Amino acid sequence: MTTSRLTSISVAAAMATAGLFAATQASAETVKIAIAGPMSGAVAQYGDMVKAGALTAIEQINAAGGAGGNKLEAVLMDDACEPKQAVAVANKIVSQNIRYVIGHVCSGSTIPASDIYENEGIVMVTPSATAPQLTENKKRKFIFRTIGRDDQQGPAAAQYIIGKVKPKKVAILHDKQSYGQGIASSVRKDLEAAKIPVAVFEGINAGDSDYSAVITKLKSQGVDFVYFGGYHPEMGLLLRQAREQGVKATFMGPEGVGNKDVTAIAGPASEGMLVTLPADFSADPANAALVKAFADKKRDANGAFQMPSYAAVQIIGDAIAGAKSTDPTKVAAYMHKNAFQTPIGKVEYDEKGDLKAFKFVVYTWHKDATKTAAN
Repeated sequence: MTTSRLTSISVAAAMATAGLFAATQASAETVKIAIAGPMSGAVAQYGDMVKAGALTAIEQINAAGGAGGNKLEAVLMDDACEPKQAVAVANKIVSQNIRYVIGHVCSGSTIPASDIYENEGIVMVTPSATAPQLTENKKRKFIFRTIGRDDQQGPAAAQYIIGKVKPKKVAILHDKQSYGQGIASSVRKDLEAAKIPVAVFEGINAGDSDYSAVITKLKSQGVDFVYFGGYHPEMGLLLRQAREQGVKATFMGPEGVGNKDVTAIAGPASEGMLVTLPADFSADPANAALVKAFADKKRDANGAFQMPSYAAVQIIGDAIAGAKSTDPTKVAAYMHKNAFQTPIGKVEYDEKGDLKAFKFVVYTWHKDATKTAAN
């Protein structure tokens, strides 16, 4: 074969390679992912956790070549944990033709927004909304979680109360919202089945500043254990005001009370609070490099929702690559049928979009805003 012939073949090969590269580049796209949750308001701390996890995942995926070659782009959406605002945010996401959502954060906001996403064929993965109503008794193709449900978290709390605390008389309070009342009801069901008396089951108004009336009731009933379903602003006040009025009962709550701001509100009264949280995935040696990636961006990886949020983005990215498509219908179908290895462990979905398995851990909270695994 002559040199000129070799040259011609080389040029042709180079042109073919360039053409293939150009075609690949042309087929790739920027996939927008909305991060929807409370970026403002009383529980903005949880929105910050979700944002930290999602942004870190997007950065890591893009640095590794994207999701199936597609660049991911974050779009922040603030619903302030308000259902009406969440609906407005969902409609805004639809109008902007965004096809993927991480969030929402609060169950009360996630439930109405999810109806819009399901109807519009938008994939939503919430790393924090635990209310069963989100997925129960509904035929959903596009709605997923990377956290367990209240009917998984509630029994974990109740099992600890029954087996370890063994209280004589219990009060169960809640904030009258989907999340708080739902998990409070789950705990009550299991305690009553175990013949542990629930002397008080009562709702309080979120946002109030004085809970002396209900605390007086706790005193008069002589309860030695209080479970509260809700968020940290109310738990912090309940703890502080209860101690000021001489109530020595142990308090416990779900992951919504487990952040440093409960200590900022309650002060020393937060010492000894029990809380159910996802496992501390930031302490897993397998996630050491990822924790460093958070730290490099001055983000805290240690919290209830950072790693579930990271996992939510990763699963979407892996599903886009696996489905070889950015079409939400194909991506959602892939998510239902496949397992994913993530920082929160192996993730598999049932037909409702719920995790097949998720473990909640009971921690003891301390007055310096740290926590240790409860004995």
